[in-house]
Amino acid sequence: MDRIFKERMPVSQAKEKFLASIVPLTRTEDISIRDCPGRVLATHTIAPRNVPHFRRSAMDGYAMRAADTLGASPLNPVMLQLSDVVEEGTCTRIGTGQHMPEGADAVMMIEDTISMGDMIEIRAQLHPGKNVGDIGEDIRKNEILFNKGHLLRACDVGVLASLGIREVKVYCKPVVAIIPVGDDLVPLSYTELPSAGKNLESNSLMIGLYVEQWGGVPKYHNIVPEDTAQIEQAIKENIDADMLIISGGTSVGEKDFVPGVVASRGELLVHGVGLSPGKPTALGLVNGKPVVCMPGYPAAGLVALFVFGRPALRKVANAPDVPDVIVKAQLSSKVTSREGYLSYARVILDGRTAHPLMTAGAGILSSIAKSQGFVIITEHVEGYEKDSEVDVVLIE
Repeated sequence: MDRIFKERMPVSQAKEKFLASIVPLTRTEDISIRDCPGRVLATHTIAPRNVPHFRRSAMDGYAMRAADTLGASPLNPVMLQLSDVVEEGTCTRIGTGQHMPEGADAVMMIEDTISMGDMIEIRAQLHPGKNVGDIGEDIRKNEILFNKGHLLRACDVGVLASLGIREVKVYCKPVVAIIPVGDDLVPLSYTELPSAGKNLESNSLMIGLYVEQWGGVPKYHNIVPEDTAQIEQAIKENIDADMLIISGGTSVGEKDFVPGVVASRGELLVHGVGLSPGKPTALGLVNGKPVVCMPGYPAAGLVALFVFGRPALRKVANAPDVPDVIVKAQLSSKVTSREGYLSYARVILDGRTAHPLMTAGAGILSSIAKSQGFVIITEHVEGYEKDSEVDVVLIE
């Protein structure tokens, strides 16, 4: 494999090309509605009955016949007898949501009445159906409640529960294999101080937590040395996963074998993107499964994970991509970027002021932890001046 990036694909083009190659999951499962928030419906959900299934009062007041209120006003009130049944000349006390009694076709708000023992002074005129909820007013039987592909929320669960629905069919969560590559890595279980040149392998845990947050199931693989055969074997062992994320071994050094292995076992769609940090990112397919090859440097890897890994995982899961949370802020100092690169400048937020932390330093993970978000600088902008109002994308 040639050891230089002959091309640097724009981020938008790389993302479009990669996502277009991904086929969403078709596996489904039936789960309890208690477990369905954040899951994606695999079928249309049809209402099995009306809600409400009875006529109900929409107000606190008195149920009565609208015809008995004809001409009623504060200056010309009508007197009705308080009763347990509704018939000509009578009314009955009713609360919001309660079943409308036989003979009643309207509800007078309590504010438009005056109680006089067992007589009620009616001070307004009603028309039939006033302040009454009809059968199926909220939901009609056989109505489509939620379409296939709907991302279920807690409020949706309330609707399902109100209809007596206890289970729903959803798409299975994608299994994402996480493969760390690097001769310099030691496992997190290592209790001694790593020797010079060695580092604890922390990327897998970070990736796995985001995979769970974005709707997937992480499958962790042991550290793989920078060796073509062993990288190929690791991919082979995880080909049953729905998606693969490989951390490290993506650049153009003598031992950066990952893109070449992906190309030999499947299709390498992209290698080298106009992303800072994150230029060495590679994207491809192996056995039809999407593969995100992110840089091993933590900050660069995290940016690549946000830009490519998250939307890829959401598409595999049949779920809409997670929208960025953006706040407006004013820069306390100038931020610069590399022309031709989509740059992610880390900033610290102090109220509505954004203090730039750094735009470089791909290996400095603490710069992510210290910052609250990114200012994204487009490819054709050299940066933003001090006091500029910018969008800050919050780090999840």
